[in-house]
Amino acid sequence: MVKKEIEEEEKNISEIDDLPGVGEMTADKLKDAGYDTIMSIAVAPTSELSEASGMSVASATKAQIAARNAMDMGFITGTELVEKRKNIERITTGSESFDELLGGGIETQGITESYGEFGSGKSQLAMMLAITCQLPKKDGGLNRDVLFIDTENTFRPERITQMCENRGIDPKKILSRIMVARAYTSDHQMLLVDKIDEVINKHEKKIGLVIVDSLMSLFRSEYAGRGTLAVRQQKLNRHLHSLQRAADKHNLAIYVTNQVQSNPAIFFGNPTKAIGGHILGHASQFRIYLRKGKAGKRVARLVDSPYLPEGEIIFNITEKGIEEA
Repeated sequence: MVKKEIEEEEKNISEIDDLPGVGEMTADKLKDAGYDTIMSIAVAPTSELSEASGMSVASATKAQIAARNAMDMGFITGTELVEKRKNIERITTGSESFDELLGGGIETQGITESYGEFGSGKSQLAMMLAITCQLPKKDGGLNRDVLFIDTENTFRPERITQMCENRGIDPKKILSRIMVARAYTSDHQMLLVDKIDEVINKHEKKIGLVIVDSLMSLFRSEYAGRGTLAVRQQKLNRHLHSLQRAADKHNLAIYVTNQVQSNPAIFFGNPTKAIGGHILGHASQFRIYLRKGKAGKRVARLVDSPYLPEGEIIFNITEKGIEEA
């Protein structure tokens, strides 16, 4: 078969069964494992595809190459990328100045991380976003449901109810569209993220936001000491890539909270830094440092962004949730 005929054949691939080496039984195994679209196969790690389907690594690689060619995942021009980024949507934080700091709100197709000491507002922002994500687009929402992975037992339906009632929103309707899962171990936490595809496909949920509060809590407690650091970071890296794949595949916004630690080597200035190391720092497109301010106010500082300048704003946490200072 000549090269032109191979390219034409790959362009005609629309279902998993059309991929080379993927029969009906193999396709069923892939679908059961959450790889139910050509895109999900194109972006998945080859070793995971092989393990899920029972295919050899060589066969899985061949199928994946065909999937990538079918999706036209090669180089594109900057002009084409501008058009592609028009699909990105944003969720309001409830504060205009906070939204302005983030370029319009929390972005889809990316990971936004907030870190800070206890009581700085990380979980309050998480619950606020769980409400605003469900608002109509004209009001700064996506009109889509929310997945909330709780690792520290911080999610409170009473707080959601309080915010909704003070904003004139039906709390029962909002709570019915938030799917909450309590994670008890880091492996359980990773499994819940791997089930995002299953929730969206089997339950036909239109998910717009995935919240992990907090991302590092279980990893930090299970992997103590320098001897376990390498294993922890490898698992964390895999976990973050799973979150990013879900964001890209379903046009989701990912919001994660993170803990902090004090750097004893810092004698002047703020010794507080986020845990998770460089792996988490590189994986998060937006990093927000939250801290307590004067008179009960909170301060949000945009520490890192691919295209926005560093900046700082002041906001309040009230019965309505996140508000202007």
